[in-house]
Amino acid sequence: MQVCDTRAIMTGFLLSPLSSTEEKAIYKKSGQRWVEKIRFNCRLAWHQMLKYHILAERSSMGVYTEYLDKNLKFEDLTAERKKQLKRMSVLRKRDLLVYAADLNKGKAPTSINYSDLLPVNDQLNNLSGTALDLILESPGGYGEVAEDIVKLLRGKYNDITVIIPGYAKSAATIMAMAADDIMMGPASALGPIDAQLSWQGKNFSADALLEGMEKIKAETSSTGVLNKAYIPILQGISPGELQSAENAQNFSKTLVTEWLAQYKFKNWTEHKSTGVRVTNDDKRERAKEIAGVLCDHRKWLTHGRSIKIADLEGMKLRITDYSADHNLADAITRYYTLLQITFATNIYKVFETTESQIYRALAPLVPPPQQQIGNTATISVQCSKCAKESKIQANFDKEFPLQEGCQPFPKNNLFNCPYCGTQIDLSDAKRQLEMQTKKNVL
Repeated sequence: MQVCDTRAIMTGFLLSPLSSTEEKAIYKKSGQRWVEKIRFNCRLAWHQMLKYHILAERSSMGVYTEYLDKNLKFEDLTAERKKQLKRMSVLRKRDLLVYAADLNKGKAPTSINYSDLLPVNDQLNNLSGTALDLILESPGGYGEVAEDIVKLLRGKYNDITVIIPGYAKSAATIMAMAADDIMMGPASALGPIDAQLSWQGKNFSADALLEGMEKIKAETSSTGVLNKAYIPILQGISPGELQSAENAQNFSKTLVTEWLAQYKFKNWTEHKSTGVRVTNDDKRERAKEIAGVLCDHRKWLTHGRSIKIADLEGMKLRITDYSADHNLADAITRYYTLLQITFATNIYKVFETTESQIYRALAPLVPPPQQQIGNTATISVQCSKCAKESKIQANFDKEFPLQEGCQPFPKNNLFNCPYCGTQIDLSDAKRQLEMQTKKNVL
């Protein structure tokens, strides 16, 4: 058997041009018209193969590397983020809202808190569709605020999908349970929802506390003697605190149970294995089981544990894997990558739609100007990433020559650290300067 290189033969056949004589002969003889049709279709297929080969080579570089190599300015970074959001919105034909916090800025107020309600409501007012995709990235926070945000969303939309490209932990997981659909990828993760309590300067799981109390109770009932080692522990915890722990745990379970039954399971009409009709009691029982597993500290052992698609499907909670849709997955991956690059600045929260955005940023602490001469002031700004300081000269009323060792105050309030390139938003610093000097910074 003769072995040949099919690609070489195809290339030679496809790329060899037809002479004018050949073309005339083909069109004169109707019986040979199929030859030209075959050649055209094969050429088209070959060019598609080359196109996908080129795209595959580009994708192997990695989206993160691609954007890092571009070294985008903040304005270009924002524009590219918006481009990917619009791409998602077009693909999905739905409104799009982002609630995202930087999980790596420990000193920033990144948790879900009451101050988030205003920007969330503001961005919702910019939307006018009938269905919503919520991109959610959060370490968690107050369950009560998560409930309030869900009420805002549900007050406007009957159809909500939560898209989780990265992490939605704790109270953010509770929020996700209020969706009609949850979309995740291979790298996405939810987290346990056991309530977290603070006691004597320590944070711990309410479920773990209640479990510990039950163990002490069982041991005492079994032996008839209270172990003296437990006395200091019991002296530091009041019955009211134990009740608060139980209430906090039940609050998480109640929200998840109600939301899953009402929203996630609203279109669940038939048991897949038996074909039996699904009742409201069935929906509530399944929701209660899932809430119980998510709250079970004994199963997850740590509140920061990542719960992946397989874990959730093991609880019989259906998740849509967006990686099955190549175009959508690419848009989500690109947006999420750009979001993380945005968080490499002093920004720690982003609320945005395809057309608008609100940022929360760590403002550099600006002490009184180190030097103020007439209508200029020199301030020191420390980079949150490399911790190095830069001297910045602010001019009031009119422009003045830069003093030695100073950088000019940026016109757009965005200062690029000369040491590591991190972009720092000086908007709050500008306001502080103007309040301190009673003058306007140019």
